[in-house]
Amino acid sequence: MDPEFSKGFSDQIRAAAAERRALRIRGGGTKDFYGNEPRGELLDTRGCSGIVAYEPSELVVTARCGTLLADLIEVLFKQGQFLPFEPPGFGPGATLGGCVAAGLSGPRRASAGAVRDFMLGATILDGRGRMLAFGGQVMKNVAGYDVSRVLAGSLGTLGLILEISLKLAPRPVSELTLALEMPQAKALESMNRWAGQPLPISATAWRDGAFELRLSGAQGAVRAAADKLGGERVDSDSAARFWAGIREQSEPFFALPAPLWRLSLPSRAPQIELPGEQLIEWGGALRWLKSGADAATVRAAAAGAGGHATQFRASDKPGGAFAPLPPELARLHRELKQTFDPAGILNPGRLYQEF
Repeated sequence: MDPEFSKGFSDQIRAAAAERRALRIRGGGTKDFYGNEPRGELLDTRGCSGIVAYEPSELVVTARCGTLLADLIEVLFKQGQFLPFEPPGFGPGATLGGCVAAGLSGPRRASAGAVRDFMLGATILDGRGRMLAFGGQVMKNVAGYDVSRVLAGSLGTLGLILEISLKLAPRPVSELTLALEMPQAKALESMNRWAGQPLPISATAWRDGAFELRLSGAQGAVRAAADKLGGERVDSDSAARFWAGIREQSEPFFALPAPLWRLSLPSRAPQIELPGEQLIEWGGALRWLKSGADAATVRAAAAGAGGHATQFRASDKPGGAFAPLPPELARLHRELKQTFDPAGILNPGRLYQEF
């Protein structure tokens, strides 16, 4: 990491730690709504940008935290490659650092993997202002790999991510979206049955009887799967707009006037009976709920089905954005926070209000 980009950040963190002043790490701010309310003095990462290394033949890229996600995606597209976890940006100012810190994945998550699965390495500044490097830039290098993975979804509470190395994938040769009509229970059963078959399904979305699924892969495999599954074939432009709308939450469902909940459940969990409207992704494992139901009711329903619920978008999150942790897991979180940020100054309360 070039000292030019890190010294100013390091000095700011050291001074804040000495005075016990909270710092609010922020890139483009497109995910300020996610998690608990950000607080503290702004530490703006956007000046630390640019692709440091890119080896298309190795399917690896290393870039700085303030690099615009859209710019990185464009560079990869020109080489016929992409980020397989299909990260949402939620706005044109989204940065790579924010993408990793939020740990959010798009429609391809169930078939390709999550953000953390593609983390090869990272360089960070911890809560003491020290530069730490984990992992590497090649898939064989696993030293510190687990620490890199922990950064995904940490919302900046463990350190300021300066650089990230990610695995890439070639873009699919062929993609086709099918539209079917079926009730929720049948859609859930179909998603799970098809998941056990050698079908190139890369995304699913069910909403109010309308079921869309995307096939990705070799042209012959996509064509054969489409013939087997049936349904109406959606033209490529409409399909691209639809999946982008699911990823970026610009589809009409997400504009409904109610808090948005994100329910992470076992894919085989039955239909969840809660008031409001639902949109189902990831083969049944991700259930978006637009509902005015109280937090206790939603979280109890999710727990009863073997999962948990996150209050994703809401004007007020009195119980906290994330489901309360069991005591042992909470202890591990506190110890990890203490190790990386002993003064507790980095995005305090953003993940859990107690640390």
